[in-house]
Amino acid sequence: MNPTRTPEHREIYAHHADQYELLISREDFESNIFRKLNELETFDEKDVIELGTGTGRLARMLAPTAKSVHAFDASPHMLAVAAAKLRATGLRNWRVAVADHRRLPLPDRAADIAISGWGLVYLVVWNEKTWERELARGLAEMVRVLRPGGSIIVLETLGTGHVTPQPPENLVDYFSVLEQQGFSSSWVRTDYRFESLEEAERVVSFFFGEAMLDEVVHDESITLPECTGIWQLKIDE
Repeated sequence: MNPTRTPEHREIYAHHADQYELLISREDFESNIFRKLNELETFDEKDVIELGTGTGRLARMLAPTAKSVHAFDASPHMLAVAAAKLRATGLRNWRVAVADHRRLPLPDRAADIAISGWGLVYLVVWNEKTWERELARGLAEMVRVLRPGGSIIVLETLGTGHVTPQPPENLVDYFSVLEQQGFSSSWVRTDYRFESLEEAERVVSFFFGEAMLDEVVHDESITLPECTGIWQLKIDE
């Protein structure tokens, strides 16, 4: 996903959660995110906090093995879908709540892992003049809620419509800050696969705009290439 069309994305997150859920249900059809996360970190019996859960994809991915998952988002509309999806799993080790990345309703040292997928980026793109300060606040809040030895994991786009990483120009400085803070980085392909050309045209134009339709591949299946970066920082014990 590429959060560069920000006015439209605000509208999507406030009012179009079902369409957004359809989009992300088509993303990463090879499950590379799940495999990579489990290479980087052990989630078994860990207390996990997710910032910017959206419709709860990462929460659903991690809840089956985690001790607990607390998933936060600024949008009640998105959280309603996340809660419904999590309830459908039959698991009971989760909760969702409305919260800003910079002000989590949790005590210090409440978790082992703090993860944010495609969420911290909005502290950057929605705060053009003060993004460095707001990002620092968000990262500091993640550190605050982690126990010694905990881990911060951040996932962000490295380019939709690309087969190798092509970081969006407006995110390069953000990624540089993560590196300066000591985060290690890796990346995976998270291609979308659609059930039909009609679905691809509808879903892709909905979130990315019609120009992205040129990157849809019509082969044995209908796909859209994408690269996703994963950054990790271990907190000292």
